[in-house]
Amino acid sequence: MSFVFPPPPPMEVAEQTDNARRGRRSRLIRFVAIGVVVSFAAGLIGGVLATQIDSDSSTNTEPYTQVTAAPVVSTDDSAQITGVAAAATRLANSVVTISSLVNGGMGEGESTGTGVVVTSDGEILTNAHVVEGATEVRVRFAGDTEPVTAVVVAADAGNDLALLKVDAQNLVAATFAKPGSVRVGDQVVAIGYALALDGGPSVTTGIVSAMRRTIFTDSGALNSLIQTDAAISSGNSGGPLANMRGEVVGINTAVARGSNNSAANNIGFAISVDEVLTVLEQLREQASGVPRTEGFLGVSLEARNDGGAGSIIATVQPGSPAEQAGVLIGDIVLAVDGEPVNGQAGLVAAIRDRTPGDSISIDLVRDGERLTVSAVLVARPQD
Repeated sequence: MSFVFPPPPPMEVAEQTDNARRGRRSRLIRFVAIGVVVSFAAGLIGGVLATQIDSDSSTNTEPYTQVTAAPVVSTDDSAQITGVAAAATRLANSVVTISSLVNGGMGEGESTGTGVVVTSDGEILTNAHVVEGATEVRVRFAGDTEPVTAVVVAADAGNDLALLKVDAQNLVAATFAKPGSVRVGDQVVAIGYALALDGGPSVTTGIVSAMRRTIFTDSGALNSLIQTDAAISSGNSGGPLANMRGEVVGINTAVARGSNNSAANNIGFAISVDEVLTVLEQLREQASGVPRTEGFLGVSLEARNDGGAGSIIATVQPGSPAEQAGVLIGDIVLAVDGEPVNGQAGLVAAIRDRTPGDSISIDLVRDGERLTVSAVLVARPQD
């Protein structure tokens, strides 16, 4: 199965990730950005395999104004729901179009994605790949005809999220769902500027098909993903996946497409609200100049080739948290803090957002027996 962009539209606007434009090597199974529509003066750009949206930072050097307002997070524990139209209406003024000017190997172009207003005083969240390599970023709010300039204040390509800042007040901030509230089978809507078509954002509906998915992209691994069958297209990148109360449950980031040997229908991925809120705080710290220290476990993995789940511990560094926790070479790692582990990149994704001093739970299989050990992470050694 391949994870790819949807087929290009029959117009001089086509979908393609920055990763693909830069000619990065292909993979047997590929995860690609979904929602960026790219228009180049040179002409039509074709669709490509993969699933992710656009990344990194602008060269704008305007200083970041620290935002003190917290994102709005729901405390609603009720089962009260509305309809698709009501959910879309609630988010309508919190969803924006993002246009990124890029200057790449095919000349100057513009990529279009979607963003979510996080605070009333100007913070906007999108996918990192939506603004990757941008020389200028512009945001247009619902109902407006003219865009405003945005500054990319922080980006995390590994988690495919970026934080933008615009000089504005009294914006309508989106409400994020309560972490842990999303369930398989919940009805959801995906909102975004699919294919950069004229008019307001597109709205599609589906269900949460699965939780805690991990996929591999050209930038590494993305974890804590929600899988959904709601239709997601190029231009949706960075837009919200919402529940029936109009609360953001995830940020749309990728889609899957079948290959010659496999079929894939209506398989899209969104970064879950649990992950989004954690990374948002890290992006704010990064924007404020606070250096981030990553946690370190001290193992390497190799893939299983017997069809089983998990990955095999290949090495354990002496004196590392893994050794102190009792992890042994040959153990099969199934999950870290509930996140399934598949290969070295999967392990990195599972511990990427932890910091030194955090305790993690590791689910193992040793000699056919299941066991769980705890390890306290230390700071990653400097290369």
